[in-house]
Amino acid sequence: MHYIAGMKTATLPAIRVEPELRDKLESVLHEGETLSSFIETTLRSAIEYRAVQNHFHARGQRSKELYEATGVSYTTDEVIDRLLAKTQRRREKILGKGK
Repeated sequence: MHYIAGMKTATLPAIRVEPELRDKLESVLHEGETLSSFIETTLRSAIEYRAVQNHFHARGQRSKELYEATGVSYTTDEVIDRLLAKTQRRREKILGKGK
């Protein structure tokens, strides 16, 4: 768990699940892992996933608005070519060839 010294903790509402779901959950716990720690870890992962989703959708919306304002668009081939070139430059930089 992730606690910060001096920080008060809060509880989340209890959730009711079918016995089969609880059995499945308990069957996948690692040694020493508790239901609470599994749920906290899963919750943190879900929050991060949602944040990434929200960021992705916001970028898509901005791109759509930019297209609607300017009418400028790129073909799939143009996008892929730009991504490949960017990847190649990054590889060269990492390998020390882009100095």
